[in-house]
Amino acid sequence: QVQLVESGGGLVQPGGSLRLSCAASGSIFTIRTMGWYRQAPGKQRELVALITVGGSTNYADSVKGRFTISRENAKNTVYLQMNSLKPEDTAVYYCNADLREGIQYGLKNYWGQGTQVTVSS
Repeated sequence: QVQLVESGGGLVQPGGSLRLSCAASGSIFTIRTMGWYRQAPGKQRELVALITVGGSTNYADSVKGRFTISRENAKNTVYLQMNSLKPEDTAVYYCNADLREGIQYGLKNYWGQGTQVTVSS
C-alpha cells in the first residue's frame, strides 16, 4: 500500500511564503503525475498545480506567477513553493499522485491527508 504524506503548512502573513512537500512511500514502481489540490471551508476541492514525470506543469489561473510546483522523481517527492500568499489561499492542501505499484499493475490514484495553510494578518 502507498502513502502520501504532506508537510510544510502553517500560518503566514499576507505576502509571505511557504513551501509544501509531499513524499510518497510504500510499494512504488513509477509515478506518472503528482499534484496539489486545495479545499477551503464551504468550497469544492480544486486543482492548484500538477507536474508529470517529464516535468510538464499545469497551474490554476489564481496561482499562476505566484506558485511553483517541482518534483524529485528519484525521491518520489513533490514540492509546492507558494509566494505572495493571499488570504484567499487559506485552505487544506492535499497531495495527489497517479502511480504504478509494480510493472504487473496498472495505474492507481492516491491522496494524502492534507496540510493546513492559513494566510492571515
